[in-house]
Formats: sequence, C-alpha cells, structure tokens
Amino acid sequence: MEAVEKQPEGRFVGFVKRIWRDYSVIVVFVAIILICGAFAPRFLNPGNLLNILRNTSVVGSIALGMTFVIIAGGIDLSCGPVMATAGAVLILIQRMKLPDGTPAVPLAVAILACLAVATAFGFINGIIITKAKLPPFIVTLAIGIMARSITMYFCRGATIMGNSIPRFTQIGNGSLFGIVPYPFIVAMVIAIAFHVILTRSKFGTYVFAVGGNQNAAMYSGIKVDGIKIATYMIVGLCTGVAATLEMSRMAAVAAASSGNQYEFEAITAVIVGGTSLAGGRGRIVGTIVGFIILGIVNNMMIMLNISPYLSGAVKGAVILFAVLMQRRERY
Repeated sequence: MEAVEKQPEGRFVGFVKRIWRDYSVIVVFVAIILICGAFAPRFLNPGNLLNILRNTSVVGSIALGMTFVIIAGGIDLSCGPVMATAGAVLILIQRMKLPDGTPAVPLAVAILACLAVATAFGFINGIIITKAKLPPFIVTLAIGIMARSITMYFCRGATIMGNSIPRFTQIGNGSLFGIVPYPFIVAMVIAIAFHVILTRSKFGTYVFAVGGNQNAAMYSGIKVDGIKIATYMIVGLCTGVAATLEMSRMAAVAAASSGNQYEFEAITAVIVGGTSLAGGRGRIVGTIVGFIILGIVNNMMIMLNISPYLSGAVKGAVILFAVLMQRRERY
C-alpha cells in the first residue's frame, strides 16, 4: 500500500526532472525576466527590450557559430581579435573613395571581403588543430594574439573611421518597420539556418557524433578532420557577420578594443544555453536564450548602477553556475 502511495510522487519528480533537463534554460530565462521586471520596472519597457536584442546580436552571432565548435568538442578563443581584423578590412575597403567622393569599392564587396577574412582565419584554426594535432585552446589563443597584432599594425593602434553612409550605418542601427533591430533579424536568420543544419542534416549528425565520441565517429567512416575544419570555418563566418554588424553601428574600428573579450562572452552564452563543454550535446535554441540572458545581465547592471568593473565577476559566476548545473545533470 505504501509503495502504491509513493508511485505518483515518483512520477511527478521524474516529470519535473525531465522538464528541468530539457527546458531548464527556458525556466531560468523566464525567472530572470520576472525578477528583473520586479526590481526595475523600466526593464520591461519595449524600447529597452529591443535595445537589449540589438546589443546582444553581435556576440549572439558569434555564439551561434561557436555552438558548432563546442558540440564538436573544440573551442575558439580567437573570435574577438579576428572580428577586429575582419572589421578593419571592412572599414579600410569601405572608406576608399574616388576623386569625385564616391566609394571606390561597392559596399557588398567590402562586406564579402570581411566575411572571407574571418572565414579564412577559421580555416587556418581548423587546419592547424586537425593536421598538427594541437589542442584547440593553444592554437586559437595563438591565432587570436596574431590577429590582434596584425590589426594594431595596419591601423597603427588607432581608431579608423569609415565612410559613414546610410546604407552602411543602417545595417547596425536600423530596424524593420522601425521596431525589430536589423542585427537581431540577422542573428535569427542564422539561428534558424543553423538549427535546421544541426537537426535535419547529415552534417549536423556528424558534428554531434564527432563531439560525442571522436574515435567511434572515425571508425564509422566520418571524416572527423573535415567536420572539425568546417565547424571552425562556420564560427569564422559568423565572426565576419558580427564584425559587419559591429562596425556598421559606428562606421569605425578600434584596433585595440574592437571585439575585446567577445570570444569569452560567446562561449559563456553557449554554455549557459546548455551546450556541454565536453562536446556531443547542445542546441541552437539554448544558445539564443543564453546570449539574451547575458544581454539582460549587462542591462540590469547598468539599471541598478552596479560598477562595470564587476561585470567580469558576474559573468564568471554565471559560467560556474551553468557548468555546475551541467555536472549535476550527468549524475
């Protein structure tokens, strides 16, 4: 009789555990929204919420590509400096003018050059990691240092101003129907495409397989090196998109500070979104929620007049909490 009475409780506990395992990031997201709204009523102002979406879309674009890399068992610490390098290429090309003052190079060509440079850095990361069999942490850190140095050299360590034309600045500052920011729309288009790739394509299946068990994937006939290189090229491409969004907002690139710490923010967003650092598990939807949560945290720190010097401490605590929750889910 006692066993019969405990059965419904066991089912309820199991149901709660399943909900928490599958949708914990959504639960936390809703809880954060409610808490922030309670402590700072201005937070729920539509203008403030749209501003959060605009500001988080740059890091969010990188995070979406980083999701592929981390699911495949890798990591990329070069995204921030590479974003600055690609952004410098974009600004330097975009600011070129003919004697009559018209642009010397079409804007589309400048953007394509930016995307190509960032993707090339991703390809270099992937090639060195797979062919030289070096740890991703060391390779991407070194490439990031080199990228920042190259940017500082060509920009002479200064801020380079671009050609502030509406067609360019509207990319980062404009909104669809004056409501939804263009950067967020770009991030969502990328997210939808990546979700389909991860869940509906062979490539997505292979990414999960490589991250889950690389040896088993290799014995199954999967070209592990090719998959890894592709994931680094994907995050490189996303970094180029982020560079376009970021540089178009101010039509300028700061050699020393553009993209600073963006790689860590992207990794934080991916981890908060539930992607396992061990590889083999993750979702694009989780990453979306993850980078929006980071945007909310930054916004609330400003609203509550918390010192910006404490932002690193807050984000570090968020990372530790997310990793600890992942550890608990495994046991």
